[in-house]
Amino acid sequence: MEQRTLGKNGPRVSALGLGCMGMSEFYGPRDETESLATLHHALDRGINLLDTADMYGSGHNEELLAKILQARRREVFLATKFGFVRDPANPAARVVSGKPDYVRTACDASLRRLKTDVIDLYYLHRIATDTPIEETVGAMAELVRAGKVRFLGLSEAGPASLRRASAVHPITALQSEYSLWTRDPESGALAACRELGIGFVPYSPLGRGFLTGQLKRFEDFAPDDYRRNQPRFQGENFAKNLALVRRIGALAARKGCSPAQLALAWVLAQGDDIVPIPGTRRSRNLDENLGALAVKLSAAELAEIEAVFPADAVAGPRYPERMMALLDR
Repeated sequence: MEQRTLGKNGPRVSALGLGCMGMSEFYGPRDETESLATLHHALDRGINLLDTADMYGSGHNEELLAKILQARRREVFLATKFGFVRDPANPAARVVSGKPDYVRTACDASLRRLKTDVIDLYYLHRIATDTPIEETVGAMAELVRAGKVRFLGLSEAGPASLRRASAVHPITALQSEYSLWTRDPESGALAACRELGIGFVPYSPLGRGFLTGQLKRFEDFAPDDYRRNQPRFQGENFAKNLALVRRIGALAARKGCSPAQLALAWVLAQGDDIVPIPGTRRSRNLDENLGALAVKLSAAELAEIEAVFPADAVAGPRYPERMMALLDR
């Protein structure tokens, strides 16, 4: 397995990680047996970066990973996140907390669910508005000193927050959405990461599955699939974005790979400091994603991809308005 370094002098991890969110929530019914088989398969193939969060399935996803960790903890570089506080009576309602007391409580709860004594990479899931970032990261640094956490990360943080956080404690990784159809990090966050020696971990590098070319109709989404509420998957936006994906499909066919592999290869080609974490519940999709590591794109091919899928071509914002408001710019 090809490996990459997270951040300046940071840990070595597999060049592709595995996002585990969809195993517990958001993408239709869950199948724990299939998910566990995929997790074992990922480790067998050499993937060691497993990414979860306390909010995925309201704790279920961490409990799922605990079943893998019991037997294979030494093979895993474990990343989880905190910050979203969900209302038990209405799981769709959520706020973000970065208060120091909550940092400590959330970490202890994750450790219990994961049944492990240390988290390798602990992310703040979103930048909280109720607490200065210095106080939140200061509390996270206490977890490192206590031996509960090895490395610290932020998710969806802008350049200013990255600099303020790094002044308190080294930040190993920034996790943000990044793909052919979400280019936001190019407006400053990627440059700040490289200035500060922070690794970059793109989530949804396949555009929530859209860039695979497998999604043809809005009606194919399960009733509880949260993409039904995402602007890019609705109405005219869906049709316009599908036309973009067809162009990627044509390029992939010429390259002799799948659209998913071409889209992942594009993300991997943006820098050796980038470690994408495509999510899947199925071993066959995981194998297809790993095939992207063998797809090498020339400068001419990258330019051609840019020409048919420019940064501003996607129709619709990536989240509904209330979720867009939680992003740090």
